[in-house]
Amino acid sequence: MGDLTKVTIDFQSSHLLFPIIIGCVLAVLGLAIVIRERSRIAVSGDHWRNIFSQMNKFQFFGTLALTLAYFSLMVPVGDYWPNTGLGFLLCSIPFVFLAGLQFMHTRTARSVLILALVAVCVPSLIWWLFTEIFFLTLP
Repeated sequence: MGDLTKVTIDFQSSHLLFPIIIGCVLAVLGLAIVIRERSRIAVSGDHWRNIFSQMNKFQFFGTLALTLAYFSLMVPVGDYWPNTGLGFLLCSIPFVFLAGLQFMHTRTARSVLILALVAVCVPSLIWWLFTEIFFLTLP
């Protein structure tokens, strides 16, 4: 009976519980959509071929590559300064800048300077807010 009143938390893996639950729910819902819409999915090849031929491939694949690099580098960079959130800060600044450059239609010196200012100020403000106000550590 004494064991029923004790709670032990494995802090090395406890933060993984919620993302695993959400991932499983999303996988089940995705499978349900595929099963329900299988006839429409089977005949949608021409539609997706047209979309792929008309889309801006540089922006699409560039965004995918930037996002993968951003999330892949955040933890290793943050491991150099644990529990400070510097991984988030040092990865967010170039991510915001490069993503902004990628979607900027006309690149004038003024607009790039404003983007650089936003890329430094916004992640810094978010980092400060989470660290100092909410007392939450970022990766």
